[in-house]
Amino acid sequence: MFLRQQNMFVRSFLLAVLILSNVSCSDRDLTPVQLELSRSVSKLPFLIAYDQGFFEEHGLDVEIRLEPPEFEHAVKAPSDGIFARIWQKLRALRGFTWKPDIRISGANGRIFDMTTSAAEPRRLFIAATDCVVSEYIIGRKGIERIDELKGKRLGVSSTRGNSAYVALLLAERMQWDPVHDISIMQRGNNIQALTDGRVDAIVASDREYSMALQKGLPVLLETSAWEEPLAGNSVYVSPEWLQDSTNRETARRFLKASVAGIAAYKQDRELALEILRKWHGISDRTYAERIYEHGKSMPRKPYPCYEGIRKTMQRYDSNEMRKFVPEDFYDDSLIRELDESGFIDSLYRNIESES
Repeated sequence: MFLRQQNMFVRSFLLAVLILSNVSCSDRDLTPVQLELSRSVSKLPFLIAYDQGFFEEHGLDVEIRLEPPEFEHAVKAPSDGIFARIWQKLRALRGFTWKPDIRISGANGRIFDMTTSAAEPRRLFIAATDCVVSEYIIGRKGIERIDELKGKRLGVSSTRGNSAYVALLLAERMQWDPVHDISIMQRGNNIQALTDGRVDAIVASDREYSMALQKGLPVLLETSAWEEPLAGNSVYVSPEWLQDSTNRETARRFLKASVAGIAAYKQDRELALEILRKWHGISDRTYAERIYEHGKSMPRKPYPCYEGIRKTMQRYDSNEMRKFVPEDFYDDSLIRELDESGFIDSLYRNIESES
């Protein structure tokens, strides 16, 4: 057994060496980009762009790093597995390290970090797919109305994430003291925490919402009815990286592929459902379609979350925050360039305008 495992390792190692030392001509023509993102419906267009080869069409060789999938049988990110680990070791030996050029996550949390942590580097948001609050408040069985949550525990992901922002908005709208009238619990916005009784309700995203419906849990509130701005899922880079003309062109190509991914999501339901099955392991069609419908509100033109950024700055007001203006946190020049060139509209030329 030991010898067989050792032989497998040696073969894997040699294969990785061969791959590393024999990059094809076509690969050399592509600009390498390291991309880091988590999983949510607002990030699905980027997986579509990766899966369908849109990044390659625009001259990019994108390497992605993803958090583990929610369900079994999902495709793992190329950064997972034994071959990837060997590849990473070899790259490290040759001076290559994992340092994402582009990241995708909530702008709300990043702005909070940039103004409260001396270790957090500056970031610029260059596009966004999620600029309106759209979470759900899901209760445990036995709770039927939103006002019953007063004095109870509401689960969120972290104190600086979008779910905590929504929790604070809820307290404000209900005229509750967010410290004394409700307990906002970190690492508690999952169905397991709810069914285990560790929290009484959760701020749920599209995935938890669909799972809650499957389990018959009560939906106490759909926050999309608030029409409240949010600094949500955003594409961001470092200002220093973007100042380089070569990197700026890379970012422009990345956004071209990304808006093509958004167009594909909006115009090809079956493709989007297949990506949910392949990359998230979601094989239940009813479940997948609920998630898909939730994501249809994504904008065709993913400008940064202007009003959401302003609202974040107001909510997390501080001495440090007041040193900035909203424009310090975003650069919309690239997405504006794509818009004004007609490129984004051309992706929808053959379909009727959305209502």
